[in-house]
Amino acid sequence: MTRTTPLGAVVRGLVAGAVGTLAMDALLYWRYKRGGGKDGFFDWEFSSTVHTWDEAPAPAQVGRRLYEGLFQRKLPDSQAALVNNITHWGYGILNGAAYGVLAGSLPKPRAAYGPPFGAGVWLTGYAVLPPAGLYKPIYEYDRVTLAKDLGAHLVYGSATAATFAVLQKRD
Repeated sequence: MTRTTPLGAVVRGLVAGAVGTLAMDALLYWRYKRGGGKDGFFDWEFSSTVHTWDEAPAPAQVGRRLYEGLFQRKLPDSQAALVNNITHWGYGILNGAAYGVLAGSLPKPRAAYGPPFGAGVWLTGYAVLPPAGLYKPIYEYDRVTLAKDLGAHLVYGSATAATFAVLQKRD
């Protein structure tokens, strides 16, 4: 197998990151339903219950800060759900592109690289979001919460790496 071009690695990574994000969301939705959640998948996925910034999760808050910092304009509450989805999916897809560049430079990308990649994405969140005031420091979370979050990111990393490896074989 020959190595892919940088552009090919990025494109495959973007696709793989989208598949990884969907896989992670499928797990999170399954947990939500098991916990008694009532919304259908699309309502849940597209944050239909998020109506204000006070209700918005961390991805929305990151996106809001980026937008307001860049454009020096306030985003209205009505944009919280949309910004949540753009930021969540954008982060997953762009991390996939970064994975694609790294894995595409190796002689043979392997699905086994997925769990360490997912763990790295997970750890990055706990390194960046607490100083931004959006998460507590990692040591303030209980083991169950951290394990569930890590598990979801391992699914993301595994699905991203497996998808990239399959796409690379089609080269």
